[in-house]
Amino acid sequence: MIGYKTKSTLNSLNFLIIAILVLGIFFRFVNLDKKVYWGDEVYTSLRIAGYTLTEATQELFDGKPKSIKELQQYQQPNPNRGITDTIKSLALEDSQHPPLYYIMAYFWEKWLGSDLTVKRSLPAIISLFVFPCLYWLCWELFNSTPIAWIAVAMVAVSPFHLLYAQEVREYSLWTVTILLSSWLLLRAIRLNTKFSWVIYAATLPLLLYTYLFSVLIVIGQGIYVFANEGWQWTKTRTAFLLASGFGFLTFTPWLFVVANNLSTIQSTTSQFQEKVSLPSLFQMWGFNLSRAFIDLDSQGRIVEFGNPIADIIRVILVVTLAILVGYSIYFICRKTPKKVWLFILTLMGVTGLAVILPDLIWGGIRSSVSRYLVPCYLGIQIAVAYTISSLMRITSEKRRQLWRFIALVLISGGVISCAISSQAESWWSKYGSYYNPQVAEIINQHQRPLVISSGYVPRVLSLSYLLNPKAKIQFVAQENLSQIPDRFSDVFLYRPAEKLKSRHWKQGNYKIETVYQSPPVFEYLEPISRSSEIWLWKIAKR
Repeated sequence: MIGYKTKSTLNSLNFLIIAILVLGIFFRFVNLDKKVYWGDEVYTSLRIAGYTLTEATQELFDGKPKSIKELQQYQQPNPNRGITDTIKSLALEDSQHPPLYYIMAYFWEKWLGSDLTVKRSLPAIISLFVFPCLYWLCWELFNSTPIAWIAVAMVAVSPFHLLYAQEVREYSLWTVTILLSSWLLLRAIRLNTKFSWVIYAATLPLLLYTYLFSVLIVIGQGIYVFANEGWQWTKTRTAFLLASGFGFLTFTPWLFVVANNLSTIQSTTSQFQEKVSLPSLFQMWGFNLSRAFIDLDSQGRIVEFGNPIADIIRVILVVTLAILVGYSIYFICRKTPKKVWLFILTLMGVTGLAVILPDLIWGGIRSSVSRYLVPCYLGIQIAVAYTISSLMRITSEKRRQLWRFIALVLISGGVISCAISSQAESWWSKYGSYYNPQVAEIINQHQRPLVISSGYVPRVLSLSYLLNPKAKIQFVAQENLSQIPDRFSDVFLYRPAEKLKSRHWKQGNYKIETVYQSPPVFEYLEPISRSSEIWLWKIAKR
């Protein structure tokens, strides 16, 4: 009878895991074209087309209205530009992003097309490889199928991983290569054969050419190998040095590119040097941490003045999840061998400290950028999966029930978060393009609208994806709008630079009126909020 009950329980657990996995796959592919194609994704398409931002800006700022179709030549593979132009574009302006994903995306779109579903299907498909890689890594760490499946289930419905599985950037590929290289490293250490180390070495160029922060992953793996081997020099250390040396040797050409473009990297990431107080930084960390499991607010708000009940619920949720994560890390350090807990800590710690320490020492918000912290999220989710799996099998029935309930809440919260997110037009991860659906809806109500902007090209191209083909966009320099075209039914200004906003419209017998103003978004508990911003004006004759 006991055996029958155990078998029945295992069958139920297997069915539940499969159902969660199916849901995770479903959420990755449903409504792929629904969310805003935001500025960073526009950047990716610009690179795929083989353009630098400088080239695109020079060609677009000619004062002539452009159709949506004309703008799309900057967002898809160009017959006059090849893969070398894609690599050159990254090398000149965006070298913090190595070219592997962009090369894959170039051929993907060249063969299959460039509509939004096709663009986003590549990272979504890549994200599916997270599941087997995570399973193998957990099996290598714990030699336990239940722990591995619980970790896979958590990541499958993690709202954070879902967001970046549907984004035309390299983060889903980075997640896969982190897990793959980590699994193969542990396997090579266990087997300690030449072939196993060669296989591990072969993954390092893939890892390094996916994302620049992968250098930190390899450094963390090196710290793990040397700390785990004790004081004696071993064959494992020698094999790791040879393998990592091969990886860095293959990455040397791009390291030279990065070294020659450090000033460009600093300028493109300067917004992350904004100084905030220490309490605000802690609040950002807490809310980013919670998004690995539950993320129900599309604007990513921490507080919403005027709704104290929602504020209290958010804070309680974040604090509870932070306690769970802290306890899970403590539990795994207490209950597992050194080779296990040390691996988890180095996976999280090297990348985490690399972005946290500069913020604490010099100020900044680098550590608030959740996509930088993919290794930390993975380590946290593995630790939580181990803790839940272990404590659901202890002798005390009450404690087993408690941890089953915690597992149910985490999985249910993830499923609900993914369900809500999959139906939304925008989410907090879309940042400066968040309100484009509302702006586009207003513009699309008119017969022959013209949108004028002197602003940031990727931001305007992001809006173009939501506009009807009848709309046209005109890029103008701040001081060079001498006359408003009169062949359009309505003329709008979209987030223009200050000089264009403050232009003396009365001289041309025009008036300018606000059409759409974003609501204020309060991100932190102290007033460091994003104030309300006017996104759209309408220009009309008096």
